[in-house]
Amino acid sequence: MSASATALPQLPQRRIWLAYGGGCLLAWLLYVLAGAEFQRGLWQLGVAVYQATLSLWPPMLLGLGVFPWVRALQGLEMGTPGQLVLHAFAALMFGALWQLCEFGSAWLLFGLEHASAVLVQTLLWRAIWGVFVYAAIATGFTAMLQTHRARTAALATAQAESALARAELAAISGKLNPHFLFNTLNSLIALTRKDAQAAEGALLRFAGMLRYVLATKREATDRVSLAEEVEFVRDYLALESLRLGPRLQIDWQLDPATLEDEIPPLSLQPLVENSVQHGVAPRVAGGSIRIRSGRNALNQGLELSVEDDGPGCEPGRLDEERPGIGLSALKRRFALDYEGRARLRVQTAPGAGFRVDLWIPQ
Repeated sequence: MSASATALPQLPQRRIWLAYGGGCLLAWLLYVLAGAEFQRGLWQLGVAVYQATLSLWPPMLLGLGVFPWVRALQGLEMGTPGQLVLHAFAALMFGALWQLCEFGSAWLLFGLEHASAVLVQTLLWRAIWGVFVYAAIATGFTAMLQTHRARTAALATAQAESALARAELAAISGKLNPHFLFNTLNSLIALTRKDAQAAEGALLRFAGMLRYVLATKREATDRVSLAEEVEFVRDYLALESLRLGPRLQIDWQLDPATLEDEIPPLSLQPLVENSVQHGVAPRVAGGSIRIRSGRNALNQGLELSVEDDGPGCEPGRLDEERPGIGLSALKRRFALDYEGRARLRVQTAPGAGFRVDLWIPQ
């Protein structure tokens, strides 16, 4: 057996045997009902129970060995024709063992002569029934294994994608853009020579930003209020204004009713940073950024948008033209978080600016 057999998903044993026991009980009851003649009295029911038990105990007992056999076949690196050959061989063996069990029980109960006579009469039919019963049991176990494997694979894929998204988001939240840090420090050094009081205020904002980032990492916070994220973004924009001056225009359109809504930390700031870096900073005349929040009237979810009037880009070339902004990580995060109900949508075109819309359930 190959090593892949050991990698098969482990089904809960109790569920397997409960399902198998239920199937056996159903088959036994149907056999009893088919053989009983209730109009002839309860004694005929007893005869039907006796005949059903005597006839069905061999295949029910042998069926216990079909599950490990089917599981072993699924672990073999073998094509469908090879597996069909092995199943055919197993079906013939199942029928032969069924006949052997019946012969042994008849010998113990009625003697060798009776057992031999029954064997001759039922040899062909038992062989045929053995193939059909084996096929039914093997098909049932195969379906259970395949269903569980598909669910396990889907769960593993979702967990892997979630882990990747969280890892990428952790990378975003774990550090501020190095260029931003470098530019901010340079601006602070220049500001200390001109206006010590303004430099002190800028340093306090910078310290507040670092404290926010460190707090989200240390506390492993999954949610913060929109007000906290907005305060962080305001500090970021205030520091960027030291470098860009009046070239950076901000239009805040926040609904006060949404400020206590919860969002993942550092989900708004990377979008604003993207607009600053690609929509405002490269242009001599600068540009404007609009940050809006609102309540969806239909589902009461939180709607956020960050929009700039920059040059925009081709929607199919986001990764090439605007790298390092964490859009792909945020998109995966919002696709997987909130049970997949959160949404992130990008609207852009050459010369038409850049806009990102978020919808976050509350």
